[in-house]
Amino acid sequence: MVNVRKRGSGYQYYFEIAPVDGKRKQKVKSGFKTKSEAYNEGMKAYNEYTNTGHSFTPKTLSYSDYLDYWMKEHCEINLKYHTIQAYKNIIKNHIKPRLGFYRLSQITTSTLQECVNNIYVEKGFSKNFLKNILKVLKTSFGYATDVVGFVKENPALKVRLPKYDIPESDPAHIFTKEEITMILDRFKNNHAFYYAALTAYYTGLRVSEVFGLTWDDIDLENKTLTVNKNIIEKNQNGSTHGRHLSGKAKTVWYFGTCKTSSSYRTIDIGDTLTNALKEFKEEQEKYKQEYGDSYMKHYAKEVVNQYTNKPEIKIINAFAEIEVGLPEVNLVFVKNNGIFEGTATAKYPFKVIHYELGISCRFHDFRDTHATRLIESGADIKAVSKRLGHSTIRTTYEIYVRVTSKMKNDTVERFEQYAVNL
Repeated sequence: MVNVRKRGSGYQYYFEIAPVDGKRKQKVKSGFKTKSEAYNEGMKAYNEYTNTGHSFTPKTLSYSDYLDYWMKEHCEINLKYHTIQAYKNIIKNHIKPRLGFYRLSQITTSTLQECVNNIYVEKGFSKNFLKNILKVLKTSFGYATDVVGFVKENPALKVRLPKYDIPESDPAHIFTKEEITMILDRFKNNHAFYYAALTAYYTGLRVSEVFGLTWDDIDLENKTLTVNKNIIEKNQNGSTHGRHLSGKAKTVWYFGTCKTSSSYRTIDIGDTLTNALKEFKEEQEKYKQEYGDSYMKHYAKEVVNQYTNKPEIKIINAFAEIEVGLPEVNLVFVKNNGIFEGTATAKYPFKVIHYELGISCRFHDFRDTHATRLIESGADIKAVSKRLGHSTIRTTYEIYVRVTSKMKNDTVERFEQYAVNL
C-alpha cells in the first residue's frame, strides 16, 4: 500500500515493489506540497505499478483510451506522418463519437458492423474512404489481440463493407501524347511546374519523390537519377523571422524517408529529360545572379520528430543575404526567385488543366502513364517494377498498369492472327 511521510518542507510517498537480488526495494517520490497530493499521486503510481506499467487495466479500458494508447505506442512510432494524421482524423470524427465510450473488451463484430453500416447510410462516403475507416478498426484491434493481448479475438476481422451499387470509377487518367503536349505548352513559362511534370512523365516518380529531389540526386553526365528521400508537408502555426518568408508560415517542408525499402533506387534517364534538366539548371544559376541577395535559399536543419523522437530534416528558408549556419540544400523545382512550394507547386496548374484544358487528371497520372506506356511498348515487367520502386511485380500489374486502347487492339489482332492460322 501507499505510505506518506514528511520530508523537509514537503511530503513524500513510498510503497514496496518487487525485491531485486533478494533486497527490498521501494518506489519513492518527493516534492509534494500537501499530504493529500502526495497520497493521490502515490496511488496513481501504485496502480500503474500493479498494472505492469500501465495506467489502466485492460478489462476496464475504454476503446477511446485504447485508441490513444495505440496511436502513441504503435502508429506514431511506425507509420508515416500523413498516415498518422489521416488515422487521427478518422478516429476523432468517426470512431470515437460512435464507439469510444464502450469498453474495449465489450466490442463485438456486430457492434462494429452496425457502426460501419450507419456511417455508410448517414454520411454516404466513398468506398475508398469507408475502407480507410475499416482499416483503422481492423489494425487497432489487431494490435490489441496479436501484440499486447488486451483482448482475445479481433472482432473487426469479419466486418464487411456495404455493397456499392455503382462501381467507383478508376481515378487514373492515362495521358495521350496530345494531352502531354497541351499541358507542357500551357505551362512552358511556369518552369518549376513544367520541369517537374516533365520529370514525372519521363521517370514515373511519385509526386513526393519529384519535389523532394535535390540537384545532387541527378547525375547529368551519367544520365541517372537517384531517389533517396521524399518531401513531407506539415502544417503548423508559427511566424517567420527577419527576412524569411513573410507572414504566417503554416506549411513547413521536411525531408522524409521513402515509402518502402524498394523505393530507394537509381534509375536511368534519357536524353530528352537530361537535356531539359541541364537547361533548367543553367537557368537557375542565371536567376541566382539576377536576384542576388533577395534569392531564396534553403537549408537542412536536424530536428526531433514529435512522435518518434528520432531525428529528421526540416527545410529552413532564408534570403541569400542572411548567413545561416546550416548545410545548404539545392532543391530542384523552385520558382525563379528560389522560393520552394513543394507539392503545392502543382495545385494551381492542375486547376487550369481541369477547367481550361478540360483534362480530368492528377499529378500521379504522370506516373500511371509512364508505367502503362512502358508495358504497352513491351518493356520487361521486372524492369518497370524496379524503376517504379515497387516491392513486387504484382503491385505494378494491379495498381499502375492500365489497359489502354492499344493493348485492347493488340489483344484482338493477336487472336485474329491465331484464328486465321488454324
